[in-house]
Amino acid sequence: MINIIKESFRKNQKITNSIFCHFLIQSINQLKAMNLKFNILFGVQVVLAINFVFGQSRAGDPVTLTLEECLNYAFENSDSIKNAIIDQKIAKAQVGETRSAGLPQIEGNASMSKSYMMPVQLIPAEFFDPSAPPGTFAPVQFSPTYTGSASVQWDQMIFDGSYFVGLQAASTYQELSSKAAIKTKIDVAEAVTKAYYAALVAQERIALAEENFRRLDTLLRETSIMHENGFAERIEVSRVTVERNNAKVERQKAERAIQLAFALLKFQMNMPLEQSLVLGDNLSQIEVSFNEALIDEFEYRDRIEYSQLETNKALAELELKNIQVQYLPKLNAYVNIGATMGANESSQLFDFKNAWFENGAFGASLSLPIFDGLNKSYRIQQRKLAIQKTNNSFNTLRQNIDLSIAQSRIKLQDNMEMLEASRENMGLAREVYEVSRIKYQEGVGSNIEVIDAEIAYQQAETNYYNALYDALAAQVELKKALGILLD
Repeated sequence: MINIIKESFRKNQKITNSIFCHFLIQSINQLKAMNLKFNILFGVQVVLAINFVFGQSRAGDPVTLTLEECLNYAFENSDSIKNAIIDQKIAKAQVGETRSAGLPQIEGNASMSKSYMMPVQLIPAEFFDPSAPPGTFAPVQFSPTYTGSASVQWDQMIFDGSYFVGLQAASTYQELSSKAAIKTKIDVAEAVTKAYYAALVAQERIALAEENFRRLDTLLRETSIMHENGFAERIEVSRVTVERNNAKVERQKAERAIQLAFALLKFQMNMPLEQSLVLGDNLSQIEVSFNEALIDEFEYRDRIEYSQLETNKALAELELKNIQVQYLPKLNAYVNIGATMGANESSQLFDFKNAWFENGAFGASLSLPIFDGLNKSYRIQQRKLAIQKTNNSFNTLRQNIDLSIAQSRIKLQDNMEMLEASRENMGLAREVYEVSRIKYQEGVGSNIEVIDAEIAYQQAETNYYNALYDALAAQVELKKALGILLD
């Protein structure tokens, strides 16, 4: 019971008060060390209370997760991955099903019946009475009132080529299901990673929207004061008011955008949407880079799709082999033992010494195919053609992989160059804005110049974060194209 309680804490430790957990676990350990006996009912109540408290905290307390932790959460909770794991278990069970055909097959049968109307057989009357006229018959009852039988049959396959090929095919199918699970995991990792980056960028954008609004709000107050003192015209106040109102709308749009970004991330992770989530990483910790050596070291087998196609080819070859071995004979052996019973009285039903008569046999059966109308020959032709199609698919897949790598590589390089240019433009736009604002405050610049610089600065910021997300997404796509996304 102590271990159950501690396990309940361990599973929920991420999203609860760690000091409280530590204190209670220490208390449990102390009680255990003092050899105090836990009452079972008390233990159950503690576990239920813990789960209730943790259930409340799951929905209310924020959970801080890094990208790696989000991926692990998705791997554990994604329905797609769960179904892929179930498929693996199904494949494993199918291997056992195929293997069972080669094990002894033992079957028992038993029956018992009572004839309430005895069947009658007609026998020539002269068998019983030599003086009976020829052509006459006498009714005779041969069957006893009670009849029964019991038997056990043991069948054992000695040789069947299809069985041994089936074992290989079942194991290969299990391998294919494992690769399908990896493919699902890669797709989930791509979706979660992109959604996580989108949420990070959305956080930065809402901070920028707030900063832009504060700048324009400050500029509006300063312009209003200058207008009251006769140093600015009314139209200048109106221009700044328009831009301030636009900035307010943009801030509201950014707030809604971050809600959508987090909802998408939770959806990709299969996390409850009502769960409060805090991102443990920030954009400054994430590096966008391109390593040419990764492309030089790439092999087609690094891509799970290529590996899946290899396994599919192996299955097609096993299907061909399965048809070919059907030309071989099949050999089976059997042993059976049983007993039959006949009695006219119910008291004799279990008189195993006098009313039951044993029987038994053993033997073997050999099946040799001679001619099937060329059925197997045509099936072999079909399988050979299917293997040719699979070989052609290898060429197509290699070309698709090469193209996806080239596209992802160019896309990442373009986005990295755009990111660098956008970063520089954002710095320049900020410098222009600061200079324009100072000139306006000193009376040597115009209000329009400040507003134009503000708009240019906002656009530069937007372009920078767009370029940053595009570069991060392109980096994820290149890793997926190279088959190293899960590394």
